[in-house]
Amino acid sequence: MQEFEYDLFVIGAGSGGVRAARIAASHGARVAIAEEYRVGGTCVIRGCVPKKILVYASRFADEFEDAAGFGWSLETPKFDWPSLIAAKDKEIARLEAAYRATLAKFNVEIFAERAAVGGANEIVLASGRKISAKYILIATGGRPNIDPNLPGIEHVITSNEAFHLKELPRRIVIAGGGYIAVEFASIFNGLGADVTLIYRGEKILRGFDEDWRDGLAAAMAKRGIRIITGKVFTKIEKASNGPVGHITGGEVLDADTIMFAIGRSPNTVGLGLEGAGVKLDGEGAVVVDAGSQTTVPSIYAVGDVTNRVNLTPVAIREGHAFSDTVFGNKPWSVDYTTIPTAVFATPEIGTVGFSEHEARTQYESVDIYKGSFRPMKSIIAGRDERMLMKLIVEAAGDRVVGVHLLGPDAAEIAQMAAIAVRMGATKADFDRTMALHPSAAEELVTLREKWVAPGEAAG
Repeated sequence: MQEFEYDLFVIGAGSGGVRAARIAASHGARVAIAEEYRVGGTCVIRGCVPKKILVYASRFADEFEDAAGFGWSLETPKFDWPSLIAAKDKEIARLEAAYRATLAKFNVEIFAERAAVGGANEIVLASGRKISAKYILIATGGRPNIDPNLPGIEHVITSNEAFHLKELPRRIVIAGGGYIAVEFASIFNGLGADVTLIYRGEKILRGFDEDWRDGLAAAMAKRGIRIITGKVFTKIEKASNGPVGHITGGEVLDADTIMFAIGRSPNTVGLGLEGAGVKLDGEGAVVVDAGSQTTVPSIYAVGDVTNRVNLTPVAIREGHAFSDTVFGNKPWSVDYTTIPTAVFATPEIGTVGFSEHEARTQYESVDIYKGSFRPMKSIIAGRDERMLMKLIVEAAGDRVVGVHLLGPDAAEIAQMAAIAVRMGATKADFDRTMALHPSAAEELVTLREKWVAPGEAAG
């Protein structure tokens, strides 16, 4: 019987890889993990955690302005970018140390170098060392996309570099229309930069509910963010005072920084996967079954590298399911329905379930309930910003199949609404739930009038 050095070797110490390593070790497996950058992965090191810190910082401008409506008098606030980045770096270092401590607690050995797959049971480290393992888990996440054929692409940054800028750009142009692009547009706008967002599509946030795509675009424009749709960069030149972007139609955009946020790709280049027999799809993602197993029985993959649902909690759950199944004799798989998500723009989006368009293609008949109001805080502050809420109900069974929110704390509300949607709550259940007053969330249980589209007959 062949003896392996490890029962499990994980390539990539992000959220999914670390969870898988910890759970496997808790089941008694001998586990090692390799990470070429920093333990914690995209989310912790250069993704959702540092981004949310910057989001918080960007919203203080509103808080200072709104305070006057509540009787506070403040001196003109001053913002210091280096201080924010230093605070962010301190928190990221703390979290990385916590991740390392967790792995050490479970006796998971860490190799601080790049690793690749040498075969069905072989890992090759950058140092040249070859390691054998009964199982290999690929958890290398994704990487930001750029357009390598665009003239002057070397003059742009991605979200990776945005967290390490030496100073706050006065003018920034962001390419992209997904959640990363709109979040960074809101961040830099809130911190005082002149922001332009350029997107090749007709509307930002493809895949989200149409009302929310329109609502966020209008709110961002009202805050001074210029949104250009239907156009792309044709070339980027380096000028003495910063990059200059040329776009389709001939317009020239001057900037201090040009940032690309045009999506992410599975991080599989140079991992030796195809040579080992692991199938990749057309986008370079690892092809896996419901149990995260690849075409090589001893090799599995979880997280963004599989390009299923690219969210940190999903990667964590996939890693947990893998280890319970393979090492804990507790087989289970991830359910990808009713996953809540958020866009931390300002205002923010929180959503769970079907969009209106999806629901109308899924069910014979749906009922729509909408609410639009100014939150109490905005009224007193004199801020003309509205909160939008939308319930999508499958008419035949009265089941709530979509909840969408745009406004303050939308993500917090959506997380709790996800429980109700997951449990199959009906509109009658929402109606029977007592309102918590005064709160914005109470609108979800007080919506009574069905929305009728123009030209439709009321049911």
